[in-house]
Amino acid sequence: MAQLRKDPVVNRWVVVSTRSQTPREFDFGSAEGNHSTPETCPFCQGNEDKTPTEILAFRKEGSQANNPGWWLRVIPNKFAALQPQGDLNRVGRGMFDLMSGRGAHEVIIETPHHDKDMADYSNDQIEKVLWAYRDRILDLKKDERIKYILIFKNHGRQAGASMAHAHSQVIALPIIPKRVIEEMAGVKLHRELKDRCIYCDIVRQEVATGERIVEENRFFIAITPFASRFPFEMWLVPKIHDNDFTNLRKEQILELASLMRLVLLRLKVVLNDCSYNFVLHTSPSQSGGQDSYHWHIEIIPTLTRMAGFEWGTGFYINPTAPEDAALFLRQAKLPSV
Repeated sequence: MAQLRKDPVVNRWVVVSTRSQTPREFDFGSAEGNHSTPETCPFCQGNEDKTPTEILAFRKEGSQANNPGWWLRVIPNKFAALQPQGDLNRVGRGMFDLMSGRGAHEVIIETPHHDKDMADYSNDQIEKVLWAYRDRILDLKKDERIKYILIFKNHGRQAGASMAHAHSQVIALPIIPKRVIEEMAGVKLHRELKDRCIYCDIVRQEVATGERIVEENRFFIAITPFASRFPFEMWLVPKIHDNDFTNLRKEQILELASLMRLVLLRLKVVLNDCSYNFVLHTSPSQSGGQDSYHWHIEIIPTLTRMAGFEWGTGFYINPTAPEDAALFLRQAKLPSV
């Protein structure tokens, strides 16, 4: 069972496994993906008995749960970082704070096809993935112990994916992550100073200049942010102010799916299908009043690594200007979409 432990200096929580991994168990090998086949992959259709019982599935009419016939499945993570059962048991040990690793950790198997990833999906399949994100957030936030729900995707071995078959993950946490707290503080300060949302201001300026826009449509814009931490980093931001991802309507889901497909296809073409992470930052699940927050998706290609300077300062060195990255991505010659 994991514990959550708080660093008393920077107030950062860390999930610590109580079953320590030995040096022999770390992977020092290549950055290539897991080479499982459709016959051996537990996420492939026909291998449903190799996974925990599904929590949610979008299926063909008449198909049976935990059997073939699905377009998307959600299952508990077999190696969950956090578990839903039990109390938080917050305790202090001298100057240190910790609590039990309570929460939830789920896997969204995005497609029954072993060799496809989101850039290869139809718009309809990406829509299903987005609906699954929304449904799981709405269900998990019913638990009052849960303070924050993070959706994220690791694509490729270098981005942390242990399975080649395309999937996303959901982690429900009993605390709000430090990164989200920092974002909320920045939003709050801007609101107090200017009585406006800082993300809305960013969207207006990016639309006005156009130099960092990768894609846009009626409801969303994809930009390489002005102070990008990593080369080819992108943000997908609603043009209309909204604090909560689960407020999305059907027409917005359709537009977001289309935008995501084009953005990920551009990344795949320009960066030769490099590994990447994306994270969905939405309003805390028990916030009650974080209307000033502005949900967004961050996409981070894993082209560079954190090194001594970054770890020592918290600053980042980005070798590709966001304006140049946006231009490379806009000019990419895409296959027929």
